Amino acid sequence: MSDYIGYKWLAEQLKISAVQPFTVESKVGAKRRTHIVDHIREETYPLAQRPAPTVANHLSFALKHEIVNLEFLYRLFMKVEKDEIEAWVGTARTSVYARRAGFLYEWLTGRQLNVPDLTIGNYIDALDSNRYLVATRPLNVQRWRVRDNLPGTREFCPVVVRTESVSHIEAYDCAQALQQLERQYGTDLLMRSAVWLSIKESRASFQIEHEERHVDRVRRFAAAMENRCGRDGDPLSPKALEELQVAILGAATRYGLRKSPVFVGHTSAFTNIVDYIAPHWDHTKDLLHGLQAFLAKTKGASSILRAAVASFGFVYIHPMADGNGRISRFLINDVLRRDGAVPAPFILPVSATITDSPRERAGYDRSLEVLSKPLMVKYQELYEFAAVETYEDGVESNFRFDAYDDAASAWRYPNLTQQCEFVGHVVQMTIEVEMSKEANYLRGIERAREGVKNYLEGPNTDIDKIIRSVRDNGWQLSGKLIKDFPQLQDEALGQLIVVAVREALDPPASADDEEVPAEAPRP
Repeated sequence: MSDYIGYKWLAEQLKISAVQPFTVESKVGAKRRTHIVDHIREETYPLAQRPAPTVANHLSFALKHEIVNLEFLYRLFMKVEKDEIEAWVGTARTSVYARRAGFLYEWLTGRQLNVPDLTIGNYIDALDSNRYLVATRPLNVQRWRVRDNLPGTREFCPVVVRTESVSHIEAYDCAQALQQLERQYGTDLLMRSAVWLSIKESRASFQIEHEERHVDRVRRFAAAMENRCGRDGDPLSPKALEELQVAILGAATRYGLRKSPVFVGHTSAFTNIVDYIAPHWDHTKDLLHGLQAFLAKTKGASSILRAAVASFGFVYIHPMADGNGRISRFLINDVLRRDGAVPAPFILPVSATITDSPRERAGYDRSLEVLSKPLMVKYQELYEFAAVETYEDGVESNFRFDAYDDAASAWRYPNLTQQCEFVGHVVQMTIEVEMSKEANYLRGIERAREGVKNYLEGPNTDIDKIIRSVRDNGWQLSGKLIKDFPQLQDEALGQLIVVAVREALDPPASADDEEVPAEAPRP
């Protein structure tokens, strides 16, 4: 008899292999203990708590003690005989877990169980709102006397667990944090820093995709961030997405929703390595509708969590012919702006935060791999590069994947908890470190201008050129700078200017200085 109970017992007994691993694994042992490794919580229960060896008992245990895994539940319900579920929920009509199982069976599969409607009893939540991000306005389902608070639809419903980090994110107030920066640096300075941060976000977004040298693309993306963020109607409608794609890409060979296969990969030793396979092109509209429904159903919930799900949900769906990564990062600021969490004209340079640190870039990659890595492990033998085929959108591709239908439940029901934790961390870092650093730098430039102009008058363009040269040349006057500005041949004047610039931009540390946090707490 296996030591595992709950989901893992069901998976072993019924030979069900899901893409996403269980975030809680339960087993029986000598004594009660909890062990956590790499986001997997292993729970050991005394032998007396082993459920009877039936689907009903182990599923009841999983729904009570483990984390809801909608992908696995879908696979389970499609595998178990319908009459077995009917016999259980029909005889245990007052059981909270039987009612949840019956509701989830019909919700996930679209099949109706042959059991009568419940007519008495209190309503229960489909998901425990203390443990999960749920819809803010649940709908009563009288048949099961269940409040449907699932945050999506059958086509797309992410799961976000309210871990300690997620709860911290929900309590974080972006607007209040920005007000604190405004009090510290002043409205004018912070507004001027917002202009540069928009450009910085655009450049960094392309840097993630190793295209930061394409100046025109960077400018287009910055303009799209400034002109479109939070301003149009539904940002996920096909029309809005195509307009955004045109604004970001400029001239391109294809626009709109794709109608052909797509994968994310790289080349190694002349071999194509597939890192992620996107859903079938015929499913992208339904998945996007589900993501739209998530944003509608969770309105009023944490803006950061909503932005994280919008961003990662979009990039996993990968619905466009091109520009998916940039649009996914655009959506973070778009949702924050729409929710009023980040007022105009501020753009949070989240991409800059990601690219400025190797650790944050690695964290972004790990967040993407939470779904992509187990997907490729499961289906690594089921894709190939064969004869080239021309698809409806004109794309010619030799990529073949033979498990779109089997993988569909993984794309529909992703657990995005870790992705939300990452975005929450990045948003806090961006406001408390990146934006503070930028505002502090601009304040230093202002002080440097004033200091230089005490000794040398000139337009700001000339003064700024002097400041940059002194800063970049190790706090010394370069020969080129002296050639451009002959007045600096006066050593005494030159030294006064160097001191003025350095004191403004590189002041000595003081115990009385207000500290800027080195980084926000990590999840």
